[in-house]
Amino acid sequence: MKTLNESMTLRVAKTALVFAVAFYYLLLVFDNLTDYNSNFQFIRHVLMMDSTFSENHAMWRALNPPLWHTIFYISIIAWESVTLLLCGWGAIRMARALRGSAAAFSKAKNVAIAALTLSLLMWLLAFLSVGGEWFLMWQSKTWNGQEAALRMFVVIGIVLLLNAMPEIELTD
Repeated sequence: MKTLNESMTLRVAKTALVFAVAFYYLLLVFDNLTDYNSNFQFIRHVLMMDSTFSENHAMWRALNPPLWHTIFYISIIAWESVTLLLCGWGAIRMARALRGSAAAFSKAKNVAIAALTLSLLMWLLAFLSVGGEWFLMWQSKTWNGQEAALRMFVVIGIVLLLNAMPEIELTD
């Protein structure tokens, strides 16, 4: 049986990591809004597939109309914003339930687990699948975000796995 200190330490770690993910998304959304053009250029070039291998037979997938670039980018910022809000809300719920029962703390984690899952889906679907495979981002030396996307998928995945661990009652 875990002691009070071990159980509380684990709860604090879970909560702090969810707060850290919320902070990451705060910076991400802030950067995307205050330096809109930098990441917009990334999205634009990935969608246009203009730096993929020459004589690429999948160029029919390219989206060249600027409206599509804007739609994709705004969708990503919206996705990030929702993830930010849910992570923040989830972390606050967890912090409020730190000293509660295992069941109460487990219930408080639900929003954070949903937020972390939403985050994983963004990195896997939007960046690794759609950007990486459909628009062949992996072929670009300049506009390849797969390494960063994988890194974030792994980091968020570890935080999700830690939070998915069952809770233990606090005992003396």
